[in-house]
Amino acid sequence: MRFKPSRGLSTPKASRPTEATTEKSADDIPFDRRRHEAEIRRAENLAAGLPEDTQEVQDEPPTTGRDQRFRSPDIGRTEESPEAESEPEAPARRAPSRAPKSLLDRARSAVKEVAKKVRELIAPEDKSSVEVIINAEPLETRVAVLVESRLDDFTVERTNTERLVGSVYKGKVKNLEDGLKAAFVDIGFDKNAFLHYWDIIPNSFDSSVEVVEREDRKRKRKEGPAITARDVPRLYPVGSDIIVQVTKGPIGTKGPRVTTNLSLPGRYLVLLPNSEQCGISRKIEDPSERQRLKKILRELTLPDGMGVIIRTAGEGKLRRYFIRDVALLLEEWKAVQAKIQNDRAPSCVFQEPDLIERTVRDFLTEDVSRIIIDDNHQFLRVRDLIGRISQRSAKKIVFYNEAEPLFDRYNVSRQLEQAFGRQVTLKGGGYLIIDETEALVAIDVNTGRHKGSRDHDQNLLKVNLEAADEICRQLRLRNMGGIIVLDFIDMKSRKDQQVLYQRMKHHLKRDRAKTHVLPLSQLGLMEMTRQR
Repeated sequence: MRFKPSRGLSTPKASRPTEATTEKSADDIPFDRRRHEAEIRRAENLAAGLPEDTQEVQDEPPTTGRDQRFRSPDIGRTEESPEAESEPEAPARRAPSRAPKSLLDRARSAVKEVAKKVRELIAPEDKSSVEVIINAEPLETRVAVLVESRLDDFTVERTNTERLVGSVYKGKVKNLEDGLKAAFVDIGFDKNAFLHYWDIIPNSFDSSVEVVEREDRKRKRKEGPAITARDVPRLYPVGSDIIVQVTKGPIGTKGPRVTTNLSLPGRYLVLLPNSEQCGISRKIEDPSERQRLKKILRELTLPDGMGVIIRTAGEGKLRRYFIRDVALLLEEWKAVQAKIQNDRAPSCVFQEPDLIERTVRDFLTEDVSRIIIDDNHQFLRVRDLIGRISQRSAKKIVFYNEAEPLFDRYNVSRQLEQAFGRQVTLKGGGYLIIDETEALVAIDVNTGRHKGSRDHDQNLLKVNLEAADEICRQLRLRNMGGIIVLDFIDMKSRKDQQVLYQRMKHHLKRDRAKTHVLPLSQLGLMEMTRQR
C-alpha cells in the first residue's frame, strides 16, 4: 500500500492573491511563538545595547513573595469558581444516571469508574479549608493564602508602585528599526517601549488553549493574505497612534515590552478585543464538560472582531454566568474605547487592577471560608465588589479590628521567616536543600530522620511525594523561575517513579506561572522550567 497525498502527487497549490509580492520571505512566515521568541529576545537585547545572548536578570530580586510581572491571562486556574447567585443552583447538581441499557454502556461506565479511582489515587481531591489574609498598610499591601492554617501563597505590592505591567496604553510610534524588526513606542515613560513586529501580528493560541470554531466566524472569514511583518511599516508609520498592552516591565537598560494583542481577564472568561479567535482552557480535562462549554461558547453573542477564552474557573458553570461575564467585560472595554477616543497619546487607557481586586478575582473560590481584612476602607470596598457577583459570598468578608497584628494573629509572619531558608524541613522528618544560582535552581531531597514502615520502597515513595508537595509550594512562595533541577531520592520501581511524576504535574496545575516538567531521567533527576 502506497501513501498518496490528499491533493495528488504533483498537483500545484492554487496561488492566492497578495497585495505586494508572491515570493515567500522570512517576513511573510506566520507567527510562531516557540520559533520566534529567541529572535524577539535577540532584538530586544540589541536595542538595549546588550550582547545578543544576554539572559534577563532582575535588578532587585524579591526577598519575599512573588513579583508582579504580567503573564498571559490566568486561564489555567484549578480552583473552583465562587457562587455567582444568591439562590441555590439546582441545575448544578447532576441527576442520578440511568442504568446502562447495553453491554457497551456497562463497559463504558466501568471504565469511567476505574479512571475516576485512578485519578483519586494519583491526585486526591483537596477539600481543605482556605483562608485569605489581607494586610493593607499605607505603604504596601500583603496577601497570604492559608490552607489549613499553613501558608500556601504570598504576594506583596507597594501602594506607590505604578501597575505598569498588564495596563493598556495609547502610544505613539517614535521609530521603526527594520533590522531589528521592532518599533519603539512612546507610552509616557523615560524609555520607549519595545514592540517587536511579531507582537504586532495577530498570533494564534499556545498549547494551553484549544481553538473553538464558531459558525458565524467561518461565514465571515475574509479571503486574502494575512498580515505579515512586511506590512507593519505601512500599517504603523512613524508618528501614528497605536494601542498596546505591557507584557513585561523595564529591566536594566531595557524599556517595557508591549504587544498589540490585547486581553482583558474576567472571572470566567478572557476577552480578546482584537482577535476573532475563541478557545477553551485545556486544563478542563473532562471530555463531556469540554463539549458542553464549547456549545455554550458557540452560542455566546460576541461583537464582530472579538473573541473570548473560557478559563478553568468556568468549569461546571451555567450558561448565564458566561453571558454576565461577557456583558461586564464588554462594558469595561467600552470605557477603554472612550478613553482611546478622547485622550491624547501617550496616555494610560486601562490600568491593571490592584492586588486586592486581583485577589478577589482569582482566589475567591467555593473552598475559601473567609477573607480577613484589617483595613475598614478596603473591607467595605471588597464587600461591595463581591456583592456584585454574589450576596452569599459577601458574607465571607471579615473585618479584623484587634490590637495584635493580623499576620501575627494567624502565624503568617513566623511561617514567612521559616519559608525562605536554605533548608526546609518536611513533616515526616525529611528535608529539602534549595540552592539558587545564576544558571539554575537545584533542590535536593533527603530522608533525614524520617521513620516509616518496614517497607523500604514505600518509605522512599512517601518521602518523595511529601517533598513534591513542598517543592511546588516553595516555587510559588519564592517565585523561583528558569531551569529547576530536582534530585529526589532514587526509586527503582518504574511505577513509583510515574506516581511521583503525576503528583508533580497535579500540583503544578495550581501555579499561575507557566511550567513544564519532565519525567525522571536515567540519572534520577527531574528537570522542569518555570516562567519568571
